[in-house]
Amino acid sequence: MLAPSTSAKGYDAETRTRLRRSVSNTLKGSAGNLVEWYDVYVYSVFASYFESQFFSPEDKNATLFIWAIFAMTFLMRPIGAWFFGRFADRHGRRLALTVSVTIMATCSFAIAVTPTVVTIGVAAPIVLLLARLVQGFATGGEYGASATYMSEAALPGRRGFLSSFHYVTLVGGHVLAQTTLLVMLTCLDSGQIAQWGWRFAFAIGGIAAIVVFWMRRTMDESLESDAIEAARSGRARASGSMRELLVHQWRPLLLCFLITAGGTLAFYTYSVIGPKMVQSLFAGGDAITGVVINLIALTFLMLLQPIGGWLSDGIGRKRLLVFFGIGGLLYTGFMVLVLPQQTHWLPAFVMLAVAFVILTGYTSINAVVKAELFPTHVRALGVGLGYALANSAFGGTAPLLYQAALRTGHVIEFAIYVTLVIAVSLVVYVFFLENKGANWLDDAAAMGSRTVR
Repeated sequence: MLAPSTSAKGYDAETRTRLRRSVSNTLKGSAGNLVEWYDVYVYSVFASYFESQFFSPEDKNATLFIWAIFAMTFLMRPIGAWFFGRFADRHGRRLALTVSVTIMATCSFAIAVTPTVVTIGVAAPIVLLLARLVQGFATGGEYGASATYMSEAALPGRRGFLSSFHYVTLVGGHVLAQTTLLVMLTCLDSGQIAQWGWRFAFAIGGIAAIVVFWMRRTMDESLESDAIEAARSGRARASGSMRELLVHQWRPLLLCFLITAGGTLAFYTYSVIGPKMVQSLFAGGDAITGVVINLIALTFLMLLQPIGGWLSDGIGRKRLLVFFGIGGLLYTGFMVLVLPQQTHWLPAFVMLAVAFVILTGYTSINAVVKAELFPTHVRALGVGLGYALANSAFGGTAPLLYQAALRTGHVIEFAIYVTLVIAVSLVVYVFFLENKGANWLDDAAAMGSRTVR
């Protein structure tokens, strides 16, 4: 057998080196994403425990207020997406991601040390609201910059698989929050968690973010140095420009919004409301069972992401999105109406697991799908803003709308609403996306010439 040529050996060595750096950058970017989303989800996981610390136990609307604060933070995401998207397109993805995780850490510490409503009165919920609004601002920036960075840092042909770790760590943040609650439930009683345990949970997020701050400083920058220098010197005025986005890139921005709408509403319905349903089912005398079900199901969702990304590299992104759309259309009403009626752990787990298989068709590839829509100079801004606007309108409001529907007896209407939004996104997936066409990540020259024509 002939030995491979020196040039072939050099090529293989170069490919392996590029792959190692791509994997290294993916892991570093993922670690920051994990911590930021832990900070997001620790609120929803521990909400029922710290509710009485910020609102009077006699207040019948306390639960609605807690979820209203959760929803209001999403109003800040488009602002964060604009600020950090512009920043990332002009100064680089790495710096934007480092700043966003610093803001998240600061706010987590602030919530952890905030005195209760008994001590400082109405100032307590105001501090909670302000801290969460600032975290919403940082999260809006995190998504666009992180999705862009991980898609750009991935190698062509493996972008689906490597960029899927964006949602591995996004879901992983929820898994970590659920794990924190499980550990506390085995060591503390509910009263202790409500008194001070939840503070420890928020503090964990702040401490972890400090570690990630140092990790992100060592990431490679995915935006070329020439592009950063051109933006800094004023020669590339279109970089991170809202005018450029709205005038010349409004079609991909609209597509990004519509792709996200059904996906983000399904994500919060399946992965936030679904686990809260399970938590309520076993809240009486078996709270640990509910947490374990959620933890195993969310871990399953997390492990599905690389599989979905790997499949998309082979069969194309569109087919996975259509699978999600059809599955969501058929399954959402069943899950929303039937899951709360379960009394045994097995059907509750199976129903969540099926929902998560369907959801993976969207979550595993949505970052790279959106990144492929935009040219480099407005990619972070376009991805972040398109996502944040849809996320604010549909995703962040879902838990609040479900709580209101539950209280007023309109759960069927809520299920119809979620199904209809998924249907709109399905139309976009079927008629407005190509399965394996040219895109801005892999075929920038071809896309540029197409735009000129």
